[in-house]
Amino acid sequence: MSRLPKATSLAVLVAVAAVTLQALLVPLFAGPAANLEPRDLPLAVAGPAPAADQLAARLAAAHPGAFDVRVVADADAAIRNRDVYGAIVLGPQGPSLHVASAAGPAVASLLTQATAALGEGRPVPVVDVVPSDADDPRGAGFGSGFLPLAMTSLLAGVLIFLVVKRRGDRLLALGTFAVLAGLCGAAVQQYWLSVLPGDYLSNAAVMGLFGLAVAGTVAGLAAVLDRAGLALGALTVFLVGNALSGVSSAAELLPQPWGAVGQYLPIGAGSTLLRSVAYFDGNGAGTAIWVLCAYAIGGLLLVAFGRRGLAGPAAEVAPAPAEREPALAG
Repeated sequence: MSRLPKATSLAVLVAVAAVTLQALLVPLFAGPAANLEPRDLPLAVAGPAPAADQLAARLAAAHPGAFDVRVVADADAAIRNRDVYGAIVLGPQGPSLHVASAAGPAVASLLTQATAALGEGRPVPVVDVVPSDADDPRGAGFGSGFLPLAMTSLLAGVLIFLVVKRRGDRLLALGTFAVLAGLCGAAVQQYWLSVLPGDYLSNAAVMGLFGLAVAGTVAGLAAVLDRAGLALGALTVFLVGNALSGVSSAAELLPQPWGAVGQYLPIGAGSTLLRSVAYFDGNGAGTAIWVLCAYAIGGLLLVAFGRRGLAGPAAEVAPAPAEREPALAG
């Protein structure tokens, strides 16, 4: 009977903790999604110098803080290099909008709406310089396909820590998972679902690096902090990272500084890297590569030197305790 109040208190505490977590997660996911708008979104203007400069100044004044407007000589090159998301090109027939739906269909749609007034009553022609895959014109397959990669990588990190008990075996398991996850993930998205273009081995390398970054980080944190590390890894890498990743939109459309923060977490960096490699010949991939490599190497180092959850040599070879000899009478 004395344990009942304690058990009851624990039950109430668990319920309160779950509701508190729910209250935090709902705005974490719904908040950014409900407040998508351009925030210093890179946008180019190309055309004759006086007119281009005037239009750039006009856009900056009409949409303060929304666009990072820059005048360029070659609009399409700036888009393909991932310097900008779109460009307004001034020509003899009037302005036209050049976009890259592969960089984010939501951004292309937003730019189309934002520049509609430039036609002065006539539709502004839209040129898709780098279109999304023909089998995934709205980019839904790309965004939806990235979530299972993150989930399975998180699960792999958890299972490797819980099931594999030696450092060397854990490192081998992480490496094997990364290689197979990359090869299998790229094959499914390219050859089965046909939602991803580009070179198969390059895409597989990106997915493998991403899988190693997530699984290695989770397993590494657990090797240092035990099960608390699993919780920290799941919270940081998956829950927060997914909400701030901008996979289905763009980092510049999320509330700041959270959009920028998301690009320094594995899911945000992974999606940016995969877009760059699959659609833009690797342009704009530099920061994302370094971020994923940092997580992958850091996770492997934590696994190699962490002591939690390991089967120690002493425990493996320790003999059974000897029975005590009965004391001699007298």
